[in-house]
Amino acid sequence: MDIGDTKLESFSLIEKLNEIGIALSAEKNTPKLLEMILRGAKTILNADAGTLYLATEDKKFLQFEIMMNDSLGTILVSKPDEPIPFPPLPLYDDKGKPNETMVAARAAVHKQTINIPDAYTSTENLDFTGTRAFDTRTGYRSQSFLTLPMLNHENELIGVLQLINAKDPISGQIIEFSQVSQRIAESLASQAAIALTNNKLIAQFRELFESFINLISEAIDKKSPYNGAHCRRVPTLTMMIADAACKANYGIFQEFALDEDERYELKIAGLLHDCGKVTTPVHVIDKATKLETIFDRIHLVNTRFEVLKRDAEISFLKQKIAAIESGNLSIIPDLEAALEQKLTQYSSDQNFLRICNIGGEFMRDDLKEQLQQIAKYRWIDPQGVETNFLTENEVYNLNVSRGTLTTEERKIINDHIVVTIEMLEQLPYPRNLRRVPEYAGGHHERMDGKGYPKGLTRDQMSLPARMMGIADIFEALSAKDRPYKKGKTLTECLQILGNMKLNGHIDPDLFDLFVSEKVYMRYANEYLDPDQIDEVDENNIPGYTPPFAYFFSTN
Repeated sequence: MDIGDTKLESFSLIEKLNEIGIALSAEKNTPKLLEMILRGAKTILNADAGTLYLATEDKKFLQFEIMMNDSLGTILVSKPDEPIPFPPLPLYDDKGKPNETMVAARAAVHKQTINIPDAYTSTENLDFTGTRAFDTRTGYRSQSFLTLPMLNHENELIGVLQLINAKDPISGQIIEFSQVSQRIAESLASQAAIALTNNKLIAQFRELFESFINLISEAIDKKSPYNGAHCRRVPTLTMMIADAACKANYGIFQEFALDEDERYELKIAGLLHDCGKVTTPVHVIDKATKLETIFDRIHLVNTRFEVLKRDAEISFLKQKIAAIESGNLSIIPDLEAALEQKLTQYSSDQNFLRICNIGGEFMRDDLKEQLQQIAKYRWIDPQGVETNFLTENEVYNLNVSRGTLTTEERKIINDHIVVTIEMLEQLPYPRNLRRVPEYAGGHHERMDGKGYPKGLTRDQMSLPARMMGIADIFEALSAKDRPYKKGKTLTECLQILGNMKLNGHIDPDLFDLFVSEKVYMRYANEYLDPDQIDEVDENNIPGYTPPFAYFFSTN
């Protein structure tokens, strides 16, 4: 080969190297990347076969990852549950001495390229017994070998790239790997090592990031096991809704699609949507009853009732003794009846306050008036002071119309979304996660602009953020582990969501999709108790419009 041919060969190889290098830098899937590396190397050097090994974490072994042989028409790819059926190559013996006899091991240990023109005539003191056995078994002839260590930018061993049987591009005969081919292959091996290292770093970053997220969820879980489970279930349901939206081919979903990065972004946002609750006081998050703080103060109220009953009995006994001493025995039956009536009233009032304390969907005005009457009872406190039966704070809490939280406590709960947004907006996101704060921070907004914290309308919110709003509400309604309520049935949940659609609370198209694609049933089968999964009559769901109605209205 003259100088002109050599330059032409070098230029052609460099062009191919550039093309493969660009492709390697863009590939984020490690198994695909490994296959691209070996195929690219075989293509550039016109090799008939090749093997790619990866070094173990402790750098003591080389594991088979991919083997290709064009003449035999075989390709073996190692999988997590199905590795290539060859034992890993040891780089050192039991005494720590380097493995000098296996060509791949020697190249790895010394971090040097080994170019063997012919394995059968080599004088390199290498053991090709396994190669010869393979050739005998398959009829193949392994001749020229080019074995290259893959070293990253820190000169750390990543793996070994081995190419077998270079072919003459014209005659197709097996030849040795040229020095030009070797230099090009070494450049490719270096690029491959860096690409693999980058993928590993990206994977480690993801693992670290997700571990940090799980740490936040665990911190919330430690404060409240109810909200910890909520943080894990909402992203699951959000992704179920997103999957249904991607499959739908009508209306606002016609152009909707999520690639792998966008799905990951939405999943992360779901995991972080309540991270601000890490600052919310436990006694507010888990307030199971209206009088609960560190403990449920209804027990103090019950003690006061016992004091009222005791004082009534003491008063009765004193009056009875006085009647006996005065000989006025005729009034004793009236005294007994009055005592019985008073004790019955106290027991009734005690039960009434117990029910008030539980909290419900609505507390009527007449019940609030009854509460005020009980509050005015007088009793002697432990300091011997006569005072009202209920304190102002107790009356205020027991007067809560819906649920168990006061206005101030509700504001504390609502503020968690402000804290969530503030926390998330401080993180330096990579490009593929830049919408996490928007997705996570919008699940308490309403389509009519009456939500919080920003009062956004439907048009100001992305579709994924609207999905998370439905997921958050449905999970809260159906959750069976809340301390202040039991989980609702599917019919009850969909009735409430349907009314929310009619009231401009949730996205109407997403709600219809949620029902028509049976997303609620997929979630229920995984997370709800059997007694919650009742038979849903979709025709009776308020505001629900099935897809066929949409098609009818547009045709």
